[in-house]
Amino acid sequence: MNLIILGPPGAGKGTQAKRLEEARDLVQLSTGDMLRAAAGTAVGKKAKAAMDRGEFVEDEVVVSIIEERIGLSDCQRGFILDGFPRTLAQAKALDEMLEQKGLKLRKVIEIHMDDGVLTERITGRFACAACGEGYHDKYRRPRVEGTCDACGGSEFSRRDDDNEEVVKARLGAYHAQTAPLLPYYRARGVLGEVDGMNEVDDVTRQISQLIDGA
Repeated sequence: MNLIILGPPGAGKGTQAKRLEEARDLVQLSTGDMLRAAAGTAVGKKAKAAMDRGEFVEDEVVVSIIEERIGLSDCQRGFILDGFPRTLAQAKALDEMLEQKGLKLRKVIEIHMDDGVLTERITGRFACAACGEGYHDKYRRPRVEGTCDACGGSEFSRRDDDNEEVVKARLGAYHAQTAPLLPYYRARGVLGEVDGMNEVDDVTRQISQLIDGA
């Protein structure tokens, strides 16, 4: 069973992919992790050289790394692609590679969310500087203000890119580049859409229903 999870930044793709990995005995594949893991291979060195120059890694290089990774024994039961493809060109290159290997996508799942809610969700995040426990300005504050629930620490931090300007730019890039994948996969009959505005457990149930009904 081979799956792709799409959705804007902050929609919970990683959380749902991890749940699928555990529940369905699949392998969650993040392109960032794969690029780092392939650093010692010929194709990985090519990718690293591009990144060191501050350039995007060419689509065919990323697809080659994915091809090598899904050829390993732990992917025999299937995989979940999280963070790839991001563009229509990448989707077509991925489809061509999978076809050559005799593999098919069971489902492409898009987690849909409102931009305003996503912006609020991302910009409100902060974490304990000592242990990394995560919190949110609105949805999850420490039980005792200024004190981490997990370790008792009193210092908190926020990611530099969790600000409104950066989030809006990332959402704009998603809508411009990744959203065109939806009609492409819809035409192929593999697209399923879930409402990411629901609770996390509800989103998980929606995804399971889509997969089992595929």
